[in-house]
Amino acid sequence: MADQKRDYYEVLGVDKNADDATLKKAYRDLAKKYHPDANPNNKEEAEAKFKEASEAYAVLSDPEKRRKYDQFGHSAFDGGAGGGGFDFSGMDFSDIFGSFGFGDIFSNIFGGGRTYGGNSNGPMKGANIRTRVDLDFLEAVFGCEKEIELTVKETCSSCGGTGAKKGTKPETCSTCGGKGQVVRTRQSMLGMMRSVEACPDCQGTGKIIREKCPDCRGNGFIPMKKKYSVNIPAGIDNGQAVNMPGLGDPGRNGGPRGDARVEVRVRPHEIFQRDGFDIFSNVPISFAVATLGGDILIDTVDGKVAYTVKPGTPTDTRVRLRGKGVPSWRSKGVRGDHYINLIIKTPDKLSKEAREALIAFDKLTGDSLNAVANETSKDPDDGKKKKRFGK
Repeated sequence: MADQKRDYYEVLGVDKNADDATLKKAYRDLAKKYHPDANPNNKEEAEAKFKEASEAYAVLSDPEKRRKYDQFGHSAFDGGAGGGGFDFSGMDFSDIFGSFGFGDIFSNIFGGGRTYGGNSNGPMKGANIRTRVDLDFLEAVFGCEKEIELTVKETCSSCGGTGAKKGTKPETCSTCGGKGQVVRTRQSMLGMMRSVEACPDCQGTGKIIREKCPDCRGNGFIPMKKKYSVNIPAGIDNGQAVNMPGLGDPGRNGGPRGDARVEVRVRPHEIFQRDGFDIFSNVPISFAVATLGGDILIDTVDGKVAYTVKPGTPTDTRVRLRGKGVPSWRSKGVRGDHYINLIIKTPDKLSKEAREALIAFDKLTGDSLNAVANETSKDPDDGKKKKRFGK
């Protein structure tokens, strides 16, 4: 009966105002939790909860079905969900689960539903391999070429990639008939359940090797070290990777090779810091330049550039050098900016002449060195003032 069903929002653990993204995340988490393969000791209960969550998501993710459910509850689907089971034939779960291995469970549990993932014995792309290369800061900014060494699998010359000893051939697996899959059927609370699994005898290859090639030990491939030149594009950042198609592991059953992913690690610079395509640095200036103004040289990734400091510039003044940042790999010819913080440098050592000149300058510009003494001398009760100021 419809009134025996749990509330769909309660099933997914969301409130009635949940948006599509919240619904999808909630369903994804529950489906992974109650996938029968993840509950080998309690498959029947897991399958029931999996079906309940899938039914709830099928209704709430469809705007029209959700509107009817919000208005009439489960009775809106008495003709479908309440009687012979909810119709999942129009549901596409591939965008939710991707490659998490949920392919056949929908046909297994719901009967006649869509099945994702093809024959495991069909052509499959090889696995990607990863390596890493270290770059200097400027190499990442302007791009460069680097040599890398990869351990790649090459076809065994002795067996031609079959994995079988020379003079022999792999045999078709008698257990799966060369399909690489076996179908298992069992009784459950939902009726007869059918599951499709990789053949345990041939591990999904569809072939049995009676006598393995001694050179590759039945793998069909031999690992070899090879050197390649990789072009590092200008503007690449720390942690990003360059893809090199076709340099990964060999494919299976005629599938293409995987790719090589070259991750870059950028060493920090002693002056420059990077944020996206912008560069930041601190530039010290003298008190005289800050006060009177003047020209200074600023280090950039393009070399030194001249900049005119305005008179009366305070410390921590930010200067923007347009187009002196990192080249954008999104738009050719476009670069970020370089932001400069002008920091007034205080000298820690002065000659006698410089010290006397600075004292004289201070007297002409407010006499700040004698500010306390000048202030206390104005008070007739000078002795008490001196005690208050620690004199």
